[in-house]
Amino acid sequence: MDKTIQLNLRLKDLLQNWDPFHMGTDFYDTEIADCIQAVHQFDDANSLAKKIQKIYEFSFEEKIALAECLNISWKLLQIKNDSSCELN
Repeated sequence: MDKTIQLNLRLKDLLQNWDPFHMGTDFYDTEIADCIQAVHQFDDANSLAKKIQKIYEFSFEEKIALAECLNISWKLLQIKNDSSCELN
């Protein structure tokens, strides 16, 4: 399987399990896709956290605490960085 696909699946699993609004793990497909795209665009946890916060706020008209978004962004970037080490 392609390394990018593997990375995206790992990111998707983490984001599905996050479930910030407690609506069920299969409820966030659009937001997860947007967040995965953002992970590929950002290397800075703060910038990624702000983007994640905006993605979910746009969909749900409710803001997730930036600290919570920062926590998930660190985890997402760790997966991304681990994956990039495997690619070399």
